[in-house]
Amino acid sequence: MSAGELKLDKEAFLARHWQREPLLIRRAIADFSPPLSAAELAGLALEEDIESRIVEYRDRQWQLHHGPFSEADFRRNVPWTLLVQAVDHYSEAVAALRHLVDFLPRWRVDDVMVSYAVDGGSVGPHYDNYDVFLLQGEGVRRWRIGQLCDADTALLPHDELRLLRDFQCRQEYRLEPGDMLYLPPGVAHWGIAEGECTTFSIGFRAPRVNDMVSRWVDSLLAKMEPDLFYSDSHIEPASRAGEIRPRDLQRVTAQLQAALAQDCDNHWFGELVTEPRYDTGSDDEDLAGAAALLARGPELVALSPAARLAWQQEAAGIVVFANGEARVFSAAILPDLLLLCETWRLAGRPLRLALDRPDTRLLIEHLLTLGCIHVE
Repeated sequence: MSAGELKLDKEAFLARHWQREPLLIRRAIADFSPPLSAAELAGLALEEDIESRIVEYRDRQWQLHHGPFSEADFRRNVPWTLLVQAVDHYSEAVAALRHLVDFLPRWRVDDVMVSYAVDGGSVGPHYDNYDVFLLQGEGVRRWRIGQLCDADTALLPHDELRLLRDFQCRQEYRLEPGDMLYLPPGVAHWGIAEGECTTFSIGFRAPRVNDMVSRWVDSLLAKMEPDLFYSDSHIEPASRAGEIRPRDLQRVTAQLQAALAQDCDNHWFGELVTEPRYDTGSDDEDLAGAAALLARGPELVALSPAARLAWQQEAAGIVVFANGEARVFSAAILPDLLLLCETWRLAGRPLRLALDRPDTRLLIEHLLTLGCIHVE
């Protein structure tokens, strides 16, 4: 399923705007037809396992409500907005919107959130710590763009909503169906619906630096000799009782730097960035049925919308990262893996040839076990 072609000079965008400054793209998709209606979105918000929220402005206060909701929750007498997270996990048509940003690393894409708002509905002035492409669906939304924010920016007192105490509007755009607005991390923004409208938000993820340091150190520690101790074979005589001398600290620093410089694989990074935020597993009965169909010869192997799949090439072969787990395969799988990553499916003759190759069959069985693919 295709989402259409994004009207964007991708090289110019990456050079001038990505993680730098906002960009408005008028008629980003020609003749755009929203892949999900407001009624369908409301139906998803009734489901127990789907993350949804309603933000309303009542009595001069921003209020947040968590789903699942009932139909009565959609009858409110104040401006309100419904937000449903990871809608691409439940709708192939919405998942296809991720193809619009295929020029960016796939592992950087998080999910597609969809929002519906009544006239005047908003989630308030705020900023995000990630990049986002805001694609207007039905109706019209006016976006006010403000100042650059960081962790020191003053917020309104609220237990859950991170709303700006002071919003400084610097630009304003009125988005109609098919228009798109790109926002880099930290840029304040405030969207307000003009009549009923829907917006499709293609959000990106960026691992926290402290999480990366933690994973890297864990990887180092797993391979480090446990009986390696601090040493000072050329120590100088102590002159002042109890002192930790600058020279002692220099030895410590040198030995730590030597320990950190040891060879270590970087599989921890692929595992980190492919960890799913939501459950992607299948029950044992469904998995057994899919495995039996795979053994008989399916007509289709398709990447699940919720799957997180990445790979890197090493001297030992291809390391495949699937839903947070790493496994090394031979380089023979690369053509089939590339096709699956590019088209999200294997079918017909390419699928038959892939299943005839033992290494690729092993890969497909592995992806099925981890909930990354489904078979038909």
